[in-house]
Amino acid sequence: MHRPIKKIVFPVAGLGTRFLPATKAIPKEMLPVLDKPLIQYAVEEAIEAGIEEIILVTGRNKQVMEDHFDHAYELEKILQEKGKEGALDVARSMLLEEGRIVYVRQMRPLGLGHAIWCARHLVNGDAFAVALPDDLIKGRPGTLKQMVDAYNETGGNMVATMDVAREDTSKYGVITPGAKSGNLVEVKGLVEKPHPADAPSTSAVVGRYILQPEVMEILSKTKAGAGGEIQLTDAMAQLIGKQPFHALSFEGKRFDCGSKMGWLMANLAMATEDPQLAPRLSSHLKELSQR
Repeated sequence: MHRPIKKIVFPVAGLGTRFLPATKAIPKEMLPVLDKPLIQYAVEEAIEAGIEEIILVTGRNKQVMEDHFDHAYELEKILQEKGKEGALDVARSMLLEEGRIVYVRQMRPLGLGHAIWCARHLVNGDAFAVALPDDLIKGRPGTLKQMVDAYNETGGNMVATMDVAREDTSKYGVITPGAKSGNLVEVKGLVEKPHPADAPSTSAVVGRYILQPEVMEILSKTKAGAGGEIQLTDAMAQLIGKQPFHALSFEGKRFDCGSKMGWLMANLAMATEDPQLAPRLSSHLKELSQR
């Protein structure tokens, strides 16, 4: 039997510098796509996948995320007094069972691998998932559900991948593919942000992972790599050949909401599916295109 995936780590300590000045006081994970912050989309995706324990690796000035998943007593009281039951239900929609969501600090900005390692005591020897909230992926079922279903067959480690233009491979971790079966491909190698001429493929890793707990010991010994940070890719590469390792070509549309264009496109994509917003948005976009 494979270790069940019941825990997920969200590394949310980043500074979000590409969205300054908006992110000076507001975490980038709290930027809204329509009426929900990015972190809420990610948590909902994890819950859909059957994940029970949610671990947020936070940093300074990130307390607002803790407040988002807690009661807002003053707001709830006012809404109740005004009889706004619909708004009250929305305000309470992301209240999780006490103890189901926990927080740990990453006190130094040493990269994604270091952020994952900060959660080692909470992971506590279990297999776990990782999701980067600024990678918003629209799909049904969600990408994490697709991965957990595939993992239940394969076990081991897994990354979500998508095909990118060769000139863009320097922006991602890139896999060396092996045997393919449906949407799954065996991972023979991993390299972080290769030069396009050196990239082993155009299958790029996006922000969804399933990892075995042995990666924590590797991370504890991993030295800084690309960008002077402890790279998760470097640690994962050491598991290849020792444990099963697969990449899932997920079904869905990914938006890089860590970039202004990706965030804007995500908002447009969500709005075009909203029955109340779509007609007016379509009309407005036509007006803009004619100017």
